[in-house]
Amino acid sequence: MKENTYNPSYIANLGKDIPAGLVVFFVALPLCLGISLASGAPLFSGVVTGIVGGLIVAWLSGSEMSVSGPAAGLTVIVLNGIETLGSFESFLLAVVLAGAIQLVLGFVKAGVIGLYFPSSVIRGMLAAIGLILILKQIPHFLGADEDFFGEMEFFQPDGRNTFSEIGFALSGLQLGALIVGAISLVILLLWDNPKLKRFSFFKLVPGALIAVVFSIIINLIFKNYFPALAIAPSHLVSLPVVDGIGDLQKELRFLSLEKLTDPSLYVVAFTIAIVASLETLLSVEAVDKLDPHKRRSNTNRELRAQGVGNMVAGFLGGLPMTAVIVRSSTNVAAGGQTRVSAFVHGVFLLLSVLFLASLMNQIPLSALAAVLLVVGYKLTKPSMFKAQFKLGFEQFFPFIVTVLAILFTDLLIGICVGLAVGVFFILKANYKSPYFYQREDSSDHQTIRLRLSEHVSFLNKASIILTLDKLPANSHVIIDGENSEYIDYDVLEAIQEFRKTAHERNIKVDLLNVPDVSVLEMH
Repeated sequence: MKENTYNPSYIANLGKDIPAGLVVFFVALPLCLGISLASGAPLFSGVVTGIVGGLIVAWLSGSEMSVSGPAAGLTVIVLNGIETLGSFESFLLAVVLAGAIQLVLGFVKAGVIGLYFPSSVIRGMLAAIGLILILKQIPHFLGADEDFFGEMEFFQPDGRNTFSEIGFALSGLQLGALIVGAISLVILLLWDNPKLKRFSFFKLVPGALIAVVFSIIINLIFKNYFPALAIAPSHLVSLPVVDGIGDLQKELRFLSLEKLTDPSLYVVAFTIAIVASLETLLSVEAVDKLDPHKRRSNTNRELRAQGVGNMVAGFLGGLPMTAVIVRSSTNVAAGGQTRVSAFVHGVFLLLSVLFLASLMNQIPLSALAAVLLVVGYKLTKPSMFKAQFKLGFEQFFPFIVTVLAILFTDLLIGICVGLAVGVFFILKANYKSPYFYQREDSSDHQTIRLRLSEHVSFLNKASIILTLDKLPANSHVIIDGENSEYIDYDVLEAIQEFRKTAHERNIKVDLLNVPDVSVLEMH
């Protein structure tokens, strides 16, 4: 698969990437800790994975905007894997083997699977994640949630569900946490005001940093002057405090080869590799939709990067990792431009462990919940639902089914349901060869004509994208849809994105009788 055609300048974008990385760090830290807790793993293991995801995977990744770390969707697999293998140290060996499997998947180009996710399903996933972030953060915002920060499933371990948890939180809210959350939310909303963005201070300093600083100060005031409002320790960040190399060695766990001949080890490793790879491909495809530069990630390279990341994390005592949509979408929302923002988040995670644990443990979760509430709203704005509805029933129905399925189950189950519905609509269309390729060479330039066939369905998307990627530079490309009765929306979107970036390879593009996606969305 072709690399991104947009070549960003890492130095030029530091002014945006460093603040974005800091915001991602604030979100990632409690997520890493919460996922470790929910997985039945040592608390430090999730942070190890977050650090590896930032410092190593960010540079190997096939995506400029994705952020890798421990995923809430793997908690059940981790919990069951540790129980099956008898110890966390034996489970770490399964993580290393899973990374090796992902490395092989990347080299055999299994990442092409990512091209077969319909846009309606991917947008449904983003909208669902946004809704879940809002619903799941409300209890933390109120200071009355007993579940881990970052928990995403509808049915919770405590017997409650996403909706009943909000009712429970309302009946037992903590006023101090609510005040801190509300002030943090106001700061974040004010910081996003376009009028304030005209001033360099508001551009360079992320609102999340100001919200976090104020939340710590307010809680200290509560402790000293209004003890009844002081936020309980269970609703603050809880990072293990490391005082020197000795403490660090106590926190780290290292793999055991004891189960090397146990068949169950390889079952667990294969399960981690497949589920983590699918979640990664889904997240990367989704973040490509959010990317303002419309860059398309190299999914095979991403699988290889995840493989290396999981092998390193397993050796260092970390949980399995994926590219994670919550962190990635936070990165986009915070204004990140390149992979440097993911690297910066990893640097901050490492610094927090080594030097800043006591300070980090003063951060109220309600302030971080406010950050995720804003991210959630940006992912699931009403305008997204309206735009999908205008695209017609065949686009809207898989979208809304995906939203509801993810909301009431979990990410992977919901995606599978959405894909099943999407495939049903795809199979209704006749499947034929998507185009006829005609090449005309002359002395001064090369003209390539792609005549689209009568019916071009989503099944043709991968073929067309790969063909467009391989078109030679300095050529004239004519995409002709004169004979087409039906062109799938996803194919039209791929063609339009190619046209927007073709100039970077000095390719002139003419579209004949090919509908404009922006016009379709308007009407």
